[in-house]
Amino acid sequence: MRSKAFALAVIGASISLALAQRAARAEQQPAPAQPGAPASTSGLDLAALDRTADACGNFYQFACGGWLAQHPLPADQSSYGRFHELQERNNEILHQVLEQASSAPTDADTRKIGDYYGSCMDETAIASKALTPLDEDFKRIGSIATAADLPVVLAALHSKGANVFFSFGSSPDFKDAASVIAVVDQGGLGLPDRDYYLKDDANSQKLRQEYVAHVGRMLQLAGDPAAQADAEAQAVMRIETALAKSALDRVSRRAPANVYHKMTTAELRALTPAFDWTAYLRDLHVPAAAAINVSQPEFMKGMNAVLASTPVADLKTYLRWQMLNGNANFLPKPFVDESFAFTKVLTGAREQRPRWKRCVDYTDGDLGEVVGKAFIAQAFGAEGKTRTLEMVKAIEHAMDKDIQEIAWMSPETRAQAAAKLKSVANKIGYPDRWRDYSTLRIVRGDALGNSQRANVFELHRQLAKIGKPVDKSEWAMTPPTVNAYYNPLENNINFPAGILQPPFYS
Repeated sequence: MRSKAFALAVIGASISLALAQRAARAEQQPAPAQPGAPASTSGLDLAALDRTADACGNFYQFACGGWLAQHPLPADQSSYGRFHELQERNNEILHQVLEQASSAPTDADTRKIGDYYGSCMDETAIASKALTPLDEDFKRIGSIATAADLPVVLAALHSKGANVFFSFGSSPDFKDAASVIAVVDQGGLGLPDRDYYLKDDANSQKLRQEYVAHVGRMLQLAGDPAAQADAEAQAVMRIETALAKSALDRVSRRAPANVYHKMTTAELRALTPAFDWTAYLRDLHVPAAAAINVSQPEFMKGMNAVLASTPVADLKTYLRWQMLNGNANFLPKPFVDESFAFTKVLTGAREQRPRWKRCVDYTDGDLGEVVGKAFIAQAFGAEGKTRTLEMVKAIEHAMDKDIQEIAWMSPETRAQAAAKLKSVANKIGYPDRWRDYSTLRIVRGDALGNSQRANVFELHRQLAKIGKPVDKSEWAMTPPTVNAYYNPLENNINFPAGILQPPFYS
């Protein structure tokens, strides 16, 4: 989603910059700006301008300098812009919604989001449980006697959201966009990207040292003696580095052909003889499928070599670490603080975000369409969807007129462009059909359990799509999200209500 956010930001910035000078000339005496609202009849926030800058010499400073001066980088952020500013305002609304739902739910849905949020906020209850919410997972990991035991264990851990060895899910088939196919992809790294393990500059070497020390401290918090934890951290680094060497870099992954390799399960088994896919697919309850998109065959071969050559004790350490790392947000405060300490190294953020902001994010992430209903009622409404659709239709009409007048297009190309424009589906504000979370069990006082059950719910929802037609009405973002995207596999635009507000829309 980051690349889509960047693309949208570039488009918005281009439009704003092109209009800024004209608005500045037209309105030399603007009224005082209200936070987040247009400050002029042009719809532009003129307080964002720096009129002392030479627009011809530094147009960015002219267009954005006023806003930058008024918004220094917050201590809990590694970057900040108007996307972040609006998301913070949306989160204030969600904060009120979730506090109310936590204390006085009005129905089953609000009780669900209230109990999830309230459990997340209850640090005392989380501390009292210590690591017991992970006992079942640690016992399962401890039962591994040989590498042959891994597939069944990985199926259980993957269902709970663990990032171990690889990822498994579903996606529209690149070459048959009307149907959903199973997808197995590279994964299993604790650092953000494979290059963090492979670059040899001084900063990368130092960061890897910091990472190993961090892994060791987390394992010590989990009860391992210091010397043992240090040795275990080195084992984790060896495994993750080996996986990274087989992984495809992010630039190469942008080419669809590089991440599409349709195979039968028999062909997948031949790639990874050390891994029993039959047992894994059975225990993950994956629907029978004629084919799987093995996104990265070379990665799967590399993973097979890791499984075949790594001592079982090290494999178990790696799995324990990934469970601690993936669930640190819902563990006692020492784990949360240690996790943030390494985040500071990665991002440069100086302070941890307040607990309520993190819990708002987690609730939106796991129950986003329930949270979204309440957000829509307060910040958007049905009339907001109608207004925006009218605007989109006007834009499409203007685009169609441009297409018909473009001289450099051949008649055939012009016809195809017009046909594609006409077939674009407009998804505005929020889904026409809300997601049903009735089978997801949320228990007050069980923060980590709620998170894991939400992961199980979502993975099984995704897996159930395999072999079925693509549901083009489904959203990949929650309604309060400040972002938007175009889905090329479905030819639809998706504008959540979260971004359809000032300063992006008025």
